[in-house]
Amino acid sequence: MEFSKAKRQFLEHVELGLGRSIKTVENYDRYLTTFASIMKVTDTNQITESFIHTFRLTLNRRGNMKKTTQNYYLIALRMFLRHLESNGEQCLSPTAVVLAKTGMRDIDLITADELKRLFQTVSGDTTQDIRDRAILETLFSTGLRVSELVSLTRDIDLSAKEVVVRGKGEKVRVVFFSDSAVRAIQAYQKKRKDMSSALFAGRSDAQLTVRSIERIVTKRAREAGITKKVTPHVLRHMFATTLLANGADLRAVQEMLGHAHIATTQVYTHITNKRLKDIHKNFHGL
Repeated sequence: MEFSKAKRQFLEHVELGLGRSIKTVENYDRYLTTFASIMKVTDTNQITESFIHTFRLTLNRRGNMKKTTQNYYLIALRMFLRHLESNGEQCLSPTAVVLAKTGMRDIDLITADELKRLFQTVSGDTTQDIRDRAILETLFSTGLRVSELVSLTRDIDLSAKEVVVRGKGEKVRVVFFSDSAVRAIQAYQKKRKDMSSALFAGRSDAQLTVRSIERIVTKRAREAGITKKVTPHVLRHMFATTLLANGADLRAVQEMLGHAHIATTQVYTHITNKRLKDIHKNFHGL
């Protein structure tokens, strides 16, 4: 089959059949277009194991491209071949696409003291301080992705201390607000004078964007004197590690984070296994 036609059908399947976001579709399009361009592929029958091998070598030799980034291309290619196979097309088996081996994923964290200093930067009584505190409290108490945070509306029922969100892959889950997060949001609701329907608004009543939230967190971290990079995702990491360090069940944390696979959540356990830390502390040096 002509590669461009097969790619178009695959992308339509990703968008409509799998219900993925437009951003995901655009990424898959870019990965597959890059593959076709590098390997000069015009027909799906041209894709062989040697082609895959050469493509992997090309990616691996591209400057300092991380293994995880290389795998984005390979995963898209594997899904593309799986789609062809499921539609009865003669093609290379998807299992021929082997992913690059990656090490343990690094988790960006800040210390408890740095977290405390971060919240101290939003202790003022201006509308901006009160709003930013509500943002930080919400991120830390719910573990929301920043894209999920900006989609929240101001008509949520805070008395329930929970809200249903739609995350990656259109997966629906419930997240929970701490008492301090509820108080912070209520304080912001009383203070704000805008007419925006968004839970968090910026200038001219506009809903805050993902980039706006990222800038707010970065700015507050700089004010707190934190030299390492701090993003909304760091607060999501802090949410997960705090729960696990205090004995929360891994499956429960998986549900609260909205991870499709438990292996994604397990990456936190190597830095949060409090029991092993206590054992080492009690017996080391005896």
